[in-house]
Amino acid sequence: MSEKLFTVGKIVNTHGIRGEIKVVPHTDFAEQRFASKSQLFIVSPKGGRPVPVTVESSRFHKNMYVIKFKEISGINEAEKYKESLLKISEELQEELPENEYYFHEIIGCRVITDDEPAEELGTITEILTPGANDVWVVKTPKGTEILLPSIPDVVLDVDKVSKIVRVHLMEGLL
Repeated sequence: MSEKLFTVGKIVNTHGIRGEIKVVPHTDFAEQRFASKSQLFIVSPKGGRPVPVTVESSRFHKNMYVIKFKEISGINEAEKYKESLLKISEELQEELPENEYYFHEIIGCRVITDDEPAEELGTITEILTPGANDVWVVKTPKGTEILLPSIPDVVLDVDKVSKIVRVHLMEGLL
């Protein structure tokens, strides 16, 4: 399978004997992803081919989703998918509003300053979500890390095509 797959949840356990599974969502669009008739892929942590599945029903219960797939009929079948990831194909991703980005679009971008001439700070390696706003972790060529808050005063421009983020370094950020 050559198409890109993106994680939308993790299977953490089974639920009951009819083959339902408990899923911790890893998406902002959980209601759409786990709606009836949704097409997903189960990807085992041990590798192997992604298994296509279709949501038969789902419900939100104690901060996770309990999902029944058409292809899984009992607890014994569901048991083998514990710790697997649920993924979607690239064309099923939601269009985001302007100035909002998927993590995979940001990670790997080069970060440059708005100074003249522009200074390259490094590459975004990780995105932290501590609370009010995301924090982008930039790894410098020297191996140190810079933490940049993802706020309009700091992040001036994101070019997803050329993978370049232009930032303004406020006093005290470095």
